[in-house]
Amino acid sequence: MRLRLERRLDVPTALVWATPVVSVALALLAGALFLALTGSNPAEVYGMMLRGAFGSRYGTTETFVKAIPLMLCGLGVGVAFRMLLWNIGAEGQLYMGAFAATWVCLSFPEWPAYLLLPAMLAAGMLFGGLWALLPALPRAYLKANEVITTLMLNYVAILWVSYLVHGPWRDPAGLNFPLSPPFPRTAWLPTFPGTRVHVGLVMAIVAAAVLSVLLWRTRWGYEVRVIGESPRAARYAGMNVERNILLVMLLSGALAGLAGACEVSGVVHRLQHQISPGYGYSAIIVAWLSRLNPWAILVVAVLFGGLLVGGYAVQLAGIPAAVAYMLQGAILFFVLGGEFLTRYRIRLVVPGEVAPERRAAGAAGSGSAPGAGDAVAPARNGRAGDFGGN
Repeated sequence: MRLRLERRLDVPTALVWATPVVSVALALLAGALFLALTGSNPAEVYGMMLRGAFGSRYGTTETFVKAIPLMLCGLGVGVAFRMLLWNIGAEGQLYMGAFAATWVCLSFPEWPAYLLLPAMLAAGMLFGGLWALLPALPRAYLKANEVITTLMLNYVAILWVSYLVHGPWRDPAGLNFPLSPPFPRTAWLPTFPGTRVHVGLVMAIVAAAVLSVLLWRTRWGYEVRVIGESPRAARYAGMNVERNILLVMLLSGALAGLAGACEVSGVVHRLQHQISPGYGYSAIIVAWLSRLNPWAILVVAVLFGGLLVGGYAVQLAGIPAAVAYMLQGAILFFVLGGEFLTRYRIRLVVPGEVAPERRAAGAAGSGSAPGAGDAVAPARNGRAGDFGGN
């Protein structure tokens, strides 16, 4: 007997939507086990995180502040993942967007708000998109693996920003802290009254609406989805795969760059070292958990924003805030495992047994004599995707 890995020909809709829910539940269960082993009460810790994130007006608004960059970066990586482009570089693209917005602000501080803010946001999107194009070009024309190139460029962008705030852009009045000079009020994004929630939230909602239309109501969106399913079929149909790779990566990086511009303009009001606590990486989990649905990304981003705020809240009980990142990692692990089992199934194969799809193929090939197909199939059974010995 052997274990055989088979691709599901028909994935039930209930399984598709149940997988993320079960994955999150298992991740929380694993986190509870870890907390219990370290001497903490899981119910109390989770309760503190929930109350810290959503139990007060301040906590809820701070959750949305954290969710905005997760929304924009999640939408960015989601549109790339839709075409099976593994953009792991949203973190670096966010940093480049923050850098570009800061450059505009420091270079033209005298501009009025109606000119300065659009210029900062446009520069952030432009530099974020161009930073994503760097790995997109070798991916499109040289078939270079974009996972490695996008990941490595994250460190380049982070170190570039670190150099600026420690050197040329360091604030002389900043008491030697790695900070740029503060932005003038004309460079601040408007916020909702009484909160720190800025209009980046509106931008994220608009971006989700635009992506929904582009992906499901336009010819370009159809091409993106076809290329993601089968690049060979797309080429056969006359679709320009290379051009679409560049366009999708440009759009993906632009959204992450917009997140960086919103962060420096709407929250920090200056450029600083470690402007992001890992929004670009967390956005990968957000996108997968949302099954790449733009509207679902907005909702899941709020939940992950609450996870971050709740992680800070548990520090009052002496529990490290890193518990939030531990839960994020556990969620990613279980989501990827659940995604795999959604697409594939593991079946125990008895020697001599014919796989159902091969029995059907044999029957189709032999017309009215299905037994002929059955006689040949066992000799081929178990070649690809088998595990174990005889």
